[in-house]
Amino acid sequence: MYVLGVDIGGSGIKAAIVDTITGELITERHRIETPQPATPEAIAAALSQIVIHFNWSGPIGCGFPAAIQHGVARTAANISQAFMGINIDKLFSEATKCPCYNLNDADAAGMAEIHFGEGAGQSGVVLLITIGTGLGTVFFTDGKLLPNTELGHLYLHNGKKAEHYASDAVRKTEDLSWKRWGIRFNRYLIMMEELFWPDLIILGGGASKKFDKFKGQLTVEAPVKPAAFLNQAGIVGAALYAQSKIT
Repeated sequence: MYVLGVDIGGSGIKAAIVDTITGELITERHRIETPQPATPEAIAAALSQIVIHFNWSGPIGCGFPAAIQHGVARTAANISQAFMGINIDKLFSEATKCPCYNLNDADAAGMAEIHFGEGAGQSGVVLLITIGTGLGTVFFTDGKLLPNTELGHLYLHNGKKAEHYASDAVRKTEDLSWKRWGIRFNRYLIMMEELFWPDLIILGGGASKKFDKFKGQLTVEAPVKPAAFLNQAGIVGAALYAQSKIT
């Protein structure tokens, strides 16, 4: 039940071997710089170096900064646009000589949270929102992932997309107090509730650490909780995803 979990980002690639039964890392986390430019060939080569570092020969799960459809990258965020249309499951499997399974990086973090964090054991609809440069969304229904949702791009206020109105980056750029920003973010949560009626909303990303500073502005009916997982969520979730594909 051990899987190599990898979190591929625009600036760094982090990896560890994960016990998928407990969600624990059984090795130290290893990080390397993301090659620049982050082309398919360069990322594949970097992933091969990680496999060598761990002397690994089993399944690999990767959280990847793109919408992934049946192993094919359909978008590319903070990496080379050359990834679009590439079957990265095939590319990475061939490069590492290991079976490799990729999913969206936010979805990977959500997988960790739904299995071992605040979403563990929660039935019904769970919505996880990552609050950072943008607003990332992850949906689960009875523990099953609906992949590649991009609901931070919904239009929310005066023709602005939600993540251009209520992300943490906007809070910083416009120097909003946590209360004023919380009112904005609550509008987004209200829209999510009116559209999807989640049974639980989990907040991740940098702003979730300051939950106490804005929770008083939230008026949705669904319980809202900060995420339990932090930096290792993507690694753990990617490993869980790979495990689900081979069992």
